[in-house]
Amino acid sequence: MTNDSQQQRVAQTWERPFEPPEDVPESADIVIIGGGIIGVSTAWFLARQDIDVVLCEKGHIAGEQSGRNWGWVRVQGRDTREMPMIMDSLRIWRGLAGEIDEDVGYTQTGCIFTAKNDKHLNELAKWTETAREFDLDTRIINRDELREHIRGSAISWPGALYTASDGRAEPHKATPAIARAAVRRGATVLTSCAVRGLDIAAGRVAGVVTEHGTIKASVVLCAAGAWTSVFCRSLGITVPQLKVRGTVVRTAPGDDVLQGNVFDDRIGIRRRQDGGYTVAHGSILDHPITPSTFRFALKFLPALMQEIKILHLSVGRDFIDEWSTPKKWDLNSESLFEKTRVLDPEPNPRVVRGIRRNLDRVFPQLADTRIVESWAGMIETSPDVVPIIDEHEEIPGFHIATGFSGHGFGIGPGAGKAIAGMLTGRDNGVDLSPFRLSRFFDGTPILPQSSV
Repeated sequence: MTNDSQQQRVAQTWERPFEPPEDVPESADIVIIGGGIIGVSTAWFLARQDIDVVLCEKGHIAGEQSGRNWGWVRVQGRDTREMPMIMDSLRIWRGLAGEIDEDVGYTQTGCIFTAKNDKHLNELAKWTETAREFDLDTRIINRDELREHIRGSAISWPGALYTASDGRAEPHKATPAIARAAVRRGATVLTSCAVRGLDIAAGRVAGVVTEHGTIKASVVLCAAGAWTSVFCRSLGITVPQLKVRGTVVRTAPGDDVLQGNVFDDRIGIRRRQDGGYTVAHGSILDHPITPSTFRFALKFLPALMQEIKILHLSVGRDFIDEWSTPKKWDLNSESLFEKTRVLDPEPNPRVVRGIRRNLDRVFPQLADTRIVESWAGMIETSPDVVPIIDEHEEIPGFHIATGFSGHGFGIGPGAGKAIAGMLTGRDNGVDLSPFRLSRFFDGTPILPQSSV
């Protein structure tokens, strides 16, 4: 494999050797658990304020979903509760490379949701009302204009929902680059450094207990993605969270059929910086049934009914693994976080075959373009498919940021800015009350507006 090909490999973010720290700081103002894009973006914004922040990641930066997602940066189709944060995030993405002086692969190339028929087009058009509310450039485009953006498709769509200001970036580049920028601004980023639990004194956070020692801190953020629920459960905190597996492929460089992001019920596809394409199936998500599926079933029922046509259920090793996971553990002994440093599910081979078939059907000119890499990631989701961002009322100083439901990459920088404001008490202009954890327990209706 050539050096250029090696640099484009998505799996480089999680297949490289682990690099544990020689030691850990004795203390910090704030400790962040989790090295995905939410955690590192928060660390970057805190470091810019000269906050002494330490980020602890059990494996690699962007080793899980933050390095495995589609790479879409979109406001189109978002839940209205997320809109202020994603709009801020888009502004940050546009200037991010210049701000951190590193390439993140960001390009403003637009986002397109194609309509399979006129009825579907009318359904998509309803979202333009939300676009007008937030002064976005989203609009319906007809068949002729659509051909200007999607070239050579064998499918004749009647039209599409189009947002020209949306963009794309490279997940395997972006999150590590933001982490390095945070370090340059004074943050400490520790990899292969699992946080086993909290140090609690007088009922509030006093620090974290890592595999390499205790770090004293009065403020802790858990942004641990798919691991957040199990970590919080060890503290007696219930965080309703389930996981779905998404399978994705990368092609070799191919014909120029599009530049932006296109979603169809057959494929989700975007152009890559290297001239290839990142492609996913447009209508399959795998959910491995676990004890949490039954535990949170009622809360997830509205989302389940919304996704029922594309959700494929299975029972296997994941059920046994969760069933055998203890609710609590000795903080002086090896934890489950060290035993599984990287959550690395196998891509579904049936889905990969489906992606190949659908790609060839939609874009025949890419039929000879090889699939050079495939992978899968575990997407953590909340019952209403929007994040949980909150300080837990029973453990002052302990904050949670999870449940980004497949939206985390695009919204990550904006979320990091808002979360940094929450941790420091500064108003960053984004109302986080819609994301409070208590909404799942206080009788608030659970109403998903968007999908995973």
